[in-house]
Amino acid sequence: MKKIIQTSIVVLTTITLSVLGFIFGGFYLTNKQTNILLVLLIICSLSILYCFIVGEISKNNSQMDKLWSILPIAYTWVIAIMGGLNFRLVLYASIVTLWGIRLTFNFARKGAYKLKFWEGEEDYRWAILRKKSIFKSRIAWALFDLLFICIYQNLLVLAMTLPMIMLIDSNASFNLFDILAIASSLFFILIETIADEEQWKFYKKRNEMLKDGKILSEIESPYNLGFNTLGLWKYMRHPNYLSEQAIWVCLYIFTIATNSCKYGIFNWTLFGPMLIILLFLGSSTFGEAISISKYPKYKDYQKQVFKYIPIKKYKY
Repeated sequence: MKKIIQTSIVVLTTITLSVLGFIFGGFYLTNKQTNILLVLLIICSLSILYCFIVGEISKNNSQMDKLWSILPIAYTWVIAIMGGLNFRLVLYASIVTLWGIRLTFNFARKGAYKLKFWEGEEDYRWAILRKKSIFKSRIAWALFDLLFICIYQNLLVLAMTLPMIMLIDSNASFNLFDILAIASSLFFILIETIADEEQWKFYKKRNEMLKDGKILSEIESPYNLGFNTLGLWKYMRHPNYLSEQAIWVCLYIFTIATNSCKYGIFNWTLFGPMLIILLFLGSSTFGEAISISKYPKYKDYQKQVFKYIPIKKYKY
């Protein structure tokens, strides 16, 4: 019941803020912004078609996963170039590029990219989801692939970069909000980098220990738990997810710096960062359900450690 209440609060808060962004901030675009948005929508539409066609033919539904860290780089530089390459636009695009290069590297070392571009390691969650009774029909899965994986996620990736449009033609001088946006987004990129590196090293060593037919109970602690509880993961269950959401919220602060917001924080592009929070709400819930089914101690980990708040320390 407690989890349901917490989830409901997050959902209602993000939806409310998104709606208020349109109500208070309005929805007005200059001709330049409209033209840029049209170009972005064309790129997004081509990506949707690519992900669906290639994903269905190859039976590898991680085509969008491969583009998740690449498309924002393309979107932000399109905005920067078409917007006139002012200082804030270049800065915003550069931070997103740093984020994208790091995330692409992390995904690549897991085997996601191959010379045959349609191949590569598929996200393990898609295989689990395909086994659900609701997706026994090939048509049902194809519709899910089209509507959620291809259309929704592509539009979401586009939406999370849209705050950058509000930086075009701004006359606001460099201020404390700019500094806050830069410092906080770079801080969370650093945290995500550390978290992913700790995760990579943990599973690499765990899998080495499991060679020669060994099972989890036969290897040393804490690797015998099956899941990572070292480093940042000792203090929160998803430091990488926290950072991924926070980066886009922090980048939104640039819109405050340019005086593009009404009543302090509201403009219509706020819905992008809010949708990211909703996505990871569902993703973390699904991922933890899988962990519970695989690892007996994961429920104990859930009880001891908060998802995103580093207050408690896991004791095994």
